Amino acid sequence: MNIIKVKDRQELDRKLPEMPWYVEQFIQYKLPDLSPSSLLEYIRDYETFFRWLMAEGLSQAQHIKDVSLFELEQLRMEAIDGFKLFLSTYKETRNSRTTITRKLSSLRSLFHYLSQIAEDENFYPLLKRNVMAKVAIKRTHKAKDTAAKLEGKLLQEHEIEEFLHYVRTDYGTQMARNKQAIYSYQLNVVRDSCIISLILHSGLRVSEVVNLNVDDIDMKKKLCYVFRKGKNDETFKTPVYFRQAATEDLQRYLELRDINYKAPKREKALFLAIANGKNEGSRMTKRAIQAMVIKYATHFGKPYLSVHKLRHSFATDYYLRNDIYKTQEQLGHASPETTQIYAHLTDKTMAEAIDREKES
Repeated sequence: MNIIKVKDRQELDRKLPEMPWYVEQFIQYKLPDLSPSSLLEYIRDYETFFRWLMAEGLSQAQHIKDVSLFELEQLRMEAIDGFKLFLSTYKETRNSRTTITRKLSSLRSLFHYLSQIAEDENFYPLLKRNVMAKVAIKRTHKAKDTAAKLEGKLLQEHEIEEFLHYVRTDYGTQMARNKQAIYSYQLNVVRDSCIISLILHSGLRVSEVVNLNVDDIDMKKKLCYVFRKGKNDETFKTPVYFRQAATEDLQRYLELRDINYKAPKREKALFLAIANGKNEGSRMTKRAIQAMVIKYATHFGKPYLSVHKLRHSFATDYYLRNDIYKTQEQLGHASPETTQIYAHLTDKTMAEAIDREKES
């Protein structure tokens, strides 16, 4: 069972009754094709939009649920431009260009459904006028641009082992005088280094790491079985290889898992944490893993590192040794276009390698 999808489905079910009836209808229409996680993002985007409409006086509704189709039909392009400006400038919700594009794309999907697919009892479209049809949404994440943003913010081959050594040893030396930090470190260092090692030697996403159970790990074959992003089949887990370098970290952690985290027999999660006030370990959350990586990265001197950049670091190194299709399969990308960023990232890496050969 995909734990994150289950939680997102529960959150989706909680939020849906707060939405207008036509949004509920749209979500039900999309449910067979999109994951609960994706649909929950849609709901959050619509919540932001509807709240903005009410704040700007473009809807007379007192509650999101009451924003009417008629009010959506009356929207002009200047309203959409105002919403884009709000997303990009309002301090508490300032968004990147990519995030703004995604939010507009969510709106366009809803408006398209209401104007082109959904019908009323007389077989007329629910939305007679679609202002979002006029909105041009440019692709903002070309592979070359993404690679340029990542340049200098990933771990190179020699730095991968340096970072792991820092997590295993040097962080403890650095924090020796901080009693609270050193207590947490001594309890969790084997687990933390195992998680980081697994990501750096397999390219797993943080959601895939969170969902791992103990019996998903095959040490002999160096395989872990994961629910891949974008696949709604809850009965199939994809086998993903990890490097030999990760096996020792996994072995050490598995030997300590039950002892350190007092895991009850019913708890199948691979990576555990003991929450404040609790006596038994439970599955680590996505946020806890992200915060853990940032903590070590900051003290290591690379505060821009994140779980996703560790994945990128593995992928860049892996691509140097394999072709684009093997890299695509290892990372679980739906399209080779997404994997193209590593072709651009490795251009510079290969150039530097050639320079090193000339110097030697």
